[in-house]
Amino acid sequence: MNNRTRVLTGTALAVALGAGAFGAVSATAAPASAPAAVAKKSDDQTFTTSTHLTIGAATRAAQAALEAAQKENQKVTVAVVDRNGNTIVTLRGDGAGPQSYESAQRKAFTAVSWNAPTSVLVGRLAQAPNLKDIPGTLFLGGGAPVQKDGAPVAGIGVAGAPSGDLDEKYAKAGVDSLNN
Repeated sequence: MNNRTRVLTGTALAVALGAGAFGAVSATAAPASAPAAVAKKSDDQTFTTSTHLTIGAATRAAQAALEAAQKENQKVTVAVVDRNGNTIVTLRGDGAGPQSYESAQRKAFTAVSWNAPTSVLVGRLAQAPNLKDIPGTLFLGGGAPVQKDGAPVAGIGVAGAPSGDLDEKYAKAGVDSLNN
């Protein structure tokens, strides 16, 4: 590579990096004269407030569910999702099967989406078999909603025990740990 090529390449690289840095700074910096956006309405119809589990609470609940399963020598995975179905924490117990990871998340999502234990939702499939086609759901026992004032704020899903009843028992142990 000759000197001219090196200089041109270096200059082009410096210009690109400088433009990228300038774009990043200008995209995040508001002009000094721009006022902050403030909502003017005061009638409580503009915003809503929602309740969410902290990462600490989600971790405690997952740990309580995992410990309940371990006391009975069950190898499970526990997932806790927020109100929107986003995973907060997943704990995969020693020896839990590879399928249990996704199943636990889907059970947690299903429980919070319908604000009901997944064992109850299994019965609804008889009246509406198409429910099982909703993406991300799993209508098997093992999911329990976490509620605050009757509204769903999270879901706990457990998978890996020999039955959905056992999975759900452990998920409820996680929910119960939040109420103590």
